[in-house]
Amino acid sequence: MDIRLPKLGEGADSGTVVNILVKEGGQVEAGQTLLELENEKAVAAIPSPAAGRVAKIRVKEGDKISVGQIIATLAGAEAAAPAAVETAGPPASAAPILAPAAPVEPAVTELLRPEPIPAPPPGVPPAASPSIRKMARDLGIDLARVRGTEPGGRIGLEDLRTYIRRLQEAALGPKPAPTPVAQPAAPAPERIDFAKWGPVTRKPLSPLRQTIGRRMSESWSTVPRVTQFDEADITVLNDLRKKHAPAFEQKGARLTLTTFAVQAVVQTLKKHPIFNASLDAATHELVLKQYYHIGLAVDTKQGLIVPVIRDADKKNLLQLSKDIADLAEKARTRKLAAEEMQGGTFTISNQGGVGGAHFTPIVNKPEVAVLGMGRGALKAVVRENRIEPRLMLPMALSYDHRVIDGASAARFIVDLVKAFEEWSDGVLE
Repeated sequence: MDIRLPKLGEGADSGTVVNILVKEGGQVEAGQTLLELENEKAVAAIPSPAAGRVAKIRVKEGDKISVGQIIATLAGAEAAAPAAVETAGPPASAAPILAPAAPVEPAVTELLRPEPIPAPPPGVPPAASPSIRKMARDLGIDLARVRGTEPGGRIGLEDLRTYIRRLQEAALGPKPAPTPVAQPAAPAPERIDFAKWGPVTRKPLSPLRQTIGRRMSESWSTVPRVTQFDEADITVLNDLRKKHAPAFEQKGARLTLTTFAVQAVVQTLKKHPIFNASLDAATHELVLKQYYHIGLAVDTKQGLIVPVIRDADKKNLLQLSKDIADLAEKARTRKLAAEEMQGGTFTISNQGGVGGAHFTPIVNKPEVAVLGMGRGALKAVVRENRIEPRLMLPMALSYDHRVIDGASAARFIVDLVKAFEEWSDGVLE
């Protein structure tokens, strides 16, 4: 039996193979993981729907595959009923969302289908990329009628063009080839031969790095970003952290500056709800959220990942410490589910553990603000006409200027500084 890639979840139609965990000739059990697939920044395990011997693995690591594409063939296994998977619409066996504008005559159908097309299992749509699916929907084409010639029966752009061309020929008869019209060529990406100046090594970008690049480029090009800088005196806060850290460790938690930062940010967001909002550009509405889901930027070997702490306003410092450690570990081991990286209302990027001072963090769309924190440093500070050594924390607040004005950002960061500076033993105890 052929095993096809099931639907991965809402809006997830494809992914990149990062690990293949079985070998040809090996035995697998029903539910055993065949491969791991990266979609956006999440890694999902793809299980076998039945037990049997792996006769053929039809993909390799690094391949980008789509829902419905054949990933492996099992010998000695009977096709089982399709597993229940999350779908965003009707199954492939149902009528297409957009039907062709006019009914296709039987003769035309035969011309379009010169040989039978093997149908995918019930509930599994034909293998095609999201862009091909969208193009087919816009044109009113049922992909079940299109023969895919790419590996695994996947439907490509040329397959769709061939289908449309045959439909035109069947309906109107062959047309004479149009006179070629000179079209301006699209500029090709600039390719520089760096090797002519010395030895180089080329390394392909990982799917995660490509996702990060795409999202950062989108944020940079669509969000008019401004950054507000300030410093918070965390001398008292750091003393409290050191004092109470052993008690937290006894309860299986690590009390860090990030824990305090999450609670301080939530307190400040409640005073300035516009920073906990999103802009719906399609309806020209500001979406003010009544929940506080705080994203934390985590540095991993693969790249930056931002898991989200749900309902941070309802958790004390102990629970926040445990959640932060748990999500950070899952991020570094690539065990985060897609849902654990979605729904954030505000993001914190703490680079203090690495070093450096002020920097300009990029707003994490569709949020409207992000806080960047650098490494705290002892500085000579004037307090009550005396110079004292104080531990100062550099902070940078980047915000979407379409939603937030400079005066609002200044008020926010002033209140945030106060929240960092006004801690007491009573809160921790």
